[in-house]
Amino acid sequence: MYLVDTSVWIDYLRGRAGPHVDFLDSLLAHPLAVGLSEVIYLEILQGARDVEAFERLRRYFSSQRFYGFADSRQSYEAAARLFLDCRRQGITVRSTLDCLIAQCALENALVLLHNDRYYLALGQCAPALRQKHFLD
Repeated sequence: MYLVDTSVWIDYLRGRAGPHVDFLDSLLAHPLAVGLSEVIYLEILQGARDVEAFERLRRYFSSQRFYGFADSRQSYEAAARLFLDCRRQGITVRSTLDCLIAQCALENALVLLHNDRYYLALGQCAPALRQKHFLD
């Protein structure tokens, strides 16, 4: 089971070539293998250029499988702790949203499919975070 990060969805939706896009395309043949979180949904919708695009994205992604948190407050605390742990190790996390996405993958025992180098660094602070990427 994969939590597909915005970095992969954007390339997929824009028709960009790449092994991460090909991998997602193969996963989509098995819809239960793919999911997203509310934060990923938010980021995707924020990328809409106009109302039509927003509605098209909303219709498609609102029907996808969503993963969340059993206890939001504890999960947000854990994501904040992940941010702190990274900072204490000298690792700059680009976005607190990345910590929430990583925490969602951790709590739901999902593999985070991404195309974002920041998760590689974040993974140093969260060794239990399982990742699939095609970055060098």
